[in-house]
Amino acid sequence: MRAWNDKVSRLTPNPSRKRGDAPRFIAVEGPIGVGKTELAKRLAASLDAKLLLEDVEENPFLPRLYAEGRSAALPAQMFFLFARARQLEGMRQSDLFGDVQVADYLYAKDQLFAELNLDPDELALYNQVAANLAVEPPVPDLVIYLQASVDALMERIARRGRLFEHLIDRRYLERLADAYARFFHAYDDGPLLIVNASQIDPIHNDADYEQLFDRIERISGGRHFFNPAAAALA
Repeated sequence: MRAWNDKVSRLTPNPSRKRGDAPRFIAVEGPIGVGKTELAKRLAASLDAKLLLEDVEENPFLPRLYAEGRSAALPAQMFFLFARARQLEGMRQSDLFGDVQVADYLYAKDQLFAELNLDPDELALYNQVAANLAVEPPVPDLVIYLQASVDALMERIARRGRLFEHLIDRRYLERLADAYARFFHAYDDGPLLIVNASQIDPIHNDADYEQLFDRIERISGGRHFFNPAAAALA
């Protein structure tokens, strides 16, 4: 256990990191359709970083979850829990902790989805299993939280063409976006950059991406907001 904790400490927020030093471990988060995976991929390419992706399309229970609702929620949630635990175990057994790493998820958000999707008995079972796994996730030294309106999320989900996601209804996205907002309102585990992603496109627009990347490189701690569209209108 001590060896794992020593490795984790290399990825926890470093108070001595100088302004202008790029973070060593970045997690990109946000609701379904906001673009976190594509942004994570672009950041990883810019930073020559190891990329950690969640297994969304490998989860066989997601189509049932979006089509049937709660009846498929528990197996879908368990699949993600075990997949992320395996990925973290792989990180523990590797010698990649000196590299820059970019993930398209924050492990703590599993609880957010569990509370949103599971009934009380299922949630109790999920929490018991999660506790027995005793996963000790590394703490990012920067989390990028992408916000977007529900209209923007619906449009992007439709545009990217995952057929099973077309079953997601607007009310679910509203609840999910609200859960994310509450989660990150209370988040204080480390530096946080909140990005208004409704009016910008850092995935396909190079100017938007360069502006965001410059902001990321200059963050050293605390809570920050990136809303260039609002600044341009001021």
